[in-house]
Amino acid sequence: MKRSTFKNKLNEIIFGTETAAGKRFDVFLLVAILSSVVVILLDSTNTFHDRYDSTLYAIEWGFTLLFTIEYITRLYCTPHPVRYARSFYGIVDFLSIIPSYIALFLAGAQYFLIIRILRLLRLFRVLKLFRYSSEASLLTRSVWNSRRKILVFLFVMLVFTTMFGALMYIVEGPHNGFTSIPQSIYWAIVTITTVGYGDISPHSPLGKMLASMAMILGYSVIAVPTGIITAELANELRIERTKKHCEHCGRAGHEHDALHCKYCGAGI
Repeated sequence: MKRSTFKNKLNEIIFGTETAAGKRFDVFLLVAILSSVVVILLDSTNTFHDRYDSTLYAIEWGFTLLFTIEYITRLYCTPHPVRYARSFYGIVDFLSIIPSYIALFLAGAQYFLIIRILRLLRLFRVLKLFRYSSEASLLTRSVWNSRRKILVFLFVMLVFTTMFGALMYIVEGPHNGFTSIPQSIYWAIVTITTVGYGDISPHSPLGKMLASMAMILGYSVIAVPTGIITAELANELRIERTKKHCEHCGRAGHEHDALHCKYCGAGI
């Protein structure tokens, strides 16, 4: 069935970025999303919440109704409503409005609206930043290729933290705050990662010696995950240098004598 001119025009404005109207809509939407996030942040502070509770509540519902109308309009004008609803942006758009309605029955649910900040990812589409997607893909592949080494490293660290936690529980005991082995393992994790909250600390000389060993271990292993990922990143960069890139979409994997991109058809 032939789509109406009105639907096509709406689709061009809401989903398109090439026309002046589409660009204005995207800019307006990004400003509205950012303003909505600011309202949520202000509402979470006691000073603003106590003084401007009703005003912030009304503004938030104004944004919710605006985004609800936008979401319904997107479903109405897109040629494939189900595909849009199941897409990443469609799911984020839905999740950005539903907490307000849940908050009518469940107090505090409105703060989940902070997920609206994910909608700012549309900035990549508006500013044509998808040309940098190859860099993001490169980093993602490096992390993924490092997963086995990192898992082995995490397993080894889990063994060390369990060992230090158990020893500290035996040495210090409940009277010094090490009330259980899990609590002691928590202390070991905080110490080895060099976070050092200070809510639990050893008092005996032997306990301090164990803590010193855990600190030294933490400094010696903290750079291991970074080194693993850096090595994989260097390897991926070496592979990428041997591939031909498309300047239009940023994707690689073309033959050296290729004249056109096999993904978007643009000239290389």
